[in-house]
Amino acid sequence: MSSEAEALALDAADPGHRELFDIPPVHERRYPEVAYFAGNSLGLRPKATRTELLEDLDSWAALGVEGHLEGERPWLPYHELLTAPAARLVGALPSETVVMNSLTVNLHLLMVSFYRPTASRYRIVIEDSAFPSDSYAVQSQARFHGYDDAVVRLKPRPGEDCLRTADVVEQLGDDVALVLLGGVNYLTGELMDIPAITTAGQSAGAVVGWDLAHAVGNVPLALHEWGVDFAAWCSYKYLNAGPGSLAGAFVHERHLASGLPRFEGWWSTDAATRFEMTPYSRPPQSADAWQVSNPPIFSMSPVRTSLEIFDRVGITALRERSLRLTSYLEALLDVPIITPTDPARRGAQLSLRISGALTAGAVAKRLRFEYGVIADTREPDVLRLAPVPLYSTYHDCWRAASALAEVIAG
Repeated sequence: MSSEAEALALDAADPGHRELFDIPPVHERRYPEVAYFAGNSLGLRPKATRTELLEDLDSWAALGVEGHLEGERPWLPYHELLTAPAARLVGALPSETVVMNSLTVNLHLLMVSFYRPTASRYRIVIEDSAFPSDSYAVQSQARFHGYDDAVVRLKPRPGEDCLRTADVVEQLGDDVALVLLGGVNYLTGELMDIPAITTAGQSAGAVVGWDLAHAVGNVPLALHEWGVDFAAWCSYKYLNAGPGSLAGAFVHERHLASGLPRFEGWWSTDAATRFEMTPYSRPPQSADAWQVSNPPIFSMSPVRTSLEIFDRVGITALRERSLRLTSYLEALLDVPIITPTDPARRGAQLSLRISGALTAGAVAKRLRFEYGVIADTREPDVLRLAPVPLYSTYHDCWRAASALAEVIAG
């Protein structure tokens, strides 16, 4: 195993942006801060978040209702501050992108438009290891339309942990209405071949959407270029916008003027005519038309702060450091890894299979309380380590691998 001195030397040569974040303290003899590997569940808080959120709160105190149109960041057009940087991050046009709601709410609103089953084409394809909320969402959408057997769950081949692209494509028959997969699988960390699957699904006559909860802020995306029909994502994992923070949605421009059915509300109508207070919506030809309610400003503020960091650092540079950091951690570990070994087929996550007397949960508990290493688990036997390139270090990786070896050795 690499020495601690070697890890520190790598950090000196290849630093991230740890100084921009609040790292939780730890009561451990050798180190004042935790080694944090749970950014795939909840990212750490940028230091600027507190200051900038308080600035927005102070506008409320100083201006009251006039804050809608006055102040440094007026509330009425506030969501527009997030549109362009979110679009850049996912490889989209600003007109295709909107920040709103939560992830599963956005998936439901998008499926109102894009899951239009018929008697002959009604199936929904997802991965068997999809995050549970995705399973719940598609099952409930299918039931709403009167189908109890619509969901097709794709499993890896016997003895394998990850889906092969070819195995996905083989399931795209002429009865499939919707393909909805995770861009990066939450359990295994596998990065799916989004452009190839999108093309195959559309060629088979299906609509193709993506849950990008574990992909946004993790890997470069080009949703417009790839021709993805729709996508949704959260912002509390790699985007570091806080627990339960606002999510995002993408609708390809070819659908914006297509007259797709949508649920509508106060914010679905054109902003220029919103206060004419007419009973009829005039939706813009943009993803804003999928908005329903006016946005919560104090929830948008941390998202704006986070997106400014990604604009400044750049997802390409982060991906390059992520590949180096994740490969370094992989080389230190002596535990079965279910994440693909090919760096191009994974994000900033390694999922480990824990066997023997200890469960994954017991291992994670010991890592945290005895070594100051925070990981997360998916019971019964998967321990997930996410070396996030914005704030994780090579020394963090060394600490985690060293601690894990000691815990497993007993």
